[in-house]
Amino acid sequence: MNQENAPLPLRAPGELLRDQQAAITALVERQLAGGAGPAQRGASSGSDEQQGGTDHLSFLADAMDAGTAALFTCHVAWASVMLGKRNIPPADLRRRLELTRTAVRDALPGDAGTLAVEYLDAGIAELQSTSADLPSCLPPGAPHGALALDYMAALRRGQRHVASRLVLDAFAAGLPVRDIYLHVFQPAQREVGRLWQLNQITVAEEHYCTAATQLIMSQLYPHVFASEKHGGTLVATCVAGDLHEIGLRMVTDFFEMDGWNTYFLGASTPAQAVVDAVVQQGAQVLGISATMPSHIRRIEELIRLVRAHPACRGVAILVGGAPFVLAPDLWKKVGASATASDAQEAVAAVRHLAPAR
Repeated sequence: MNQENAPLPLRAPGELLRDQQAAITALVERQLAGGAGPAQRGASSGSDEQQGGTDHLSFLADAMDAGTAALFTCHVAWASVMLGKRNIPPADLRRRLELTRTAVRDALPGDAGTLAVEYLDAGIAELQSTSADLPSCLPPGAPHGALALDYMAALRRGQRHVASRLVLDAFAAGLPVRDIYLHVFQPAQREVGRLWQLNQITVAEEHYCTAATQLIMSQLYPHVFASEKHGGTLVATCVAGDLHEIGLRMVTDFFEMDGWNTYFLGASTPAQAVVDAVVQQGAQVLGISATMPSHIRRIEELIRLVRAHPACRGVAILVGGAPFVLAPDLWKKVGASATASDAQEAVAAVRHLAPAR
């Protein structure tokens, strides 16, 4: 076929939206500034970047590329609560989404426009059922719930030494490390996110709690790494741009306790560096974490790069993180071997995938 007459490759619907993102945002902002009441003007000029139309459109584009409205509707529900707790009423968010829907309908032709409007309609409908009352991630009746509550209270007081002593004493009394991870660290981290969303802690406090938990996890490492090894190797990484590594750290530690050798790359690792590590370590499994929908395309690109390397044939690829929880079939779309919602499930999933060790 003549190269000049070759058909152009089909573009993902989210890419088409991103092409028009700046123009759509500018139009929506002008309309909000021209016809908004005091509350709406405050919302448009606020400092929370999550309120900006560009951010909503980014989530919309990511959801369109993934082929699931849930990624967008969950963002809308999250934003509604977060903004409401910062004195920006849900009506303002609804108005922004309605104006965005009109602008998108005019800017995007064909199937991409139809899909964008469908997802925006779903997001607007989500506002009707969103509740500002988010239940605690540390219910007293949960396994080891009293310990988790005391641990979280110590962190909120800025007493990481007290939090550390609570954990180490519980371990000395016979509480397994796995249970500490699953029933103390994991729900505590989720509670930190909930409290920030509800405007009950600051970004500094959020970072302190996470850093303290990472430190306390490290105090358990002599016991984590004491497991007898069986020869299998896991490389674990967050994709480029993802700075949230504590969840993946927990997954990696569970693999260590299950007898694996692990090679933890941490946050925001370039794709080629990940491939090189998989090859150099002779890994049977690659674990990849994503926190935001915007990371999905990078995961897909990383998996494609791994699959294309001759030395990586047969490597099992496990993905996890919030987008894969919201969209249970998303792991298939990105080309992974399986997904898992927490560290314990990740180990169980890989037992069915990895070759005998």
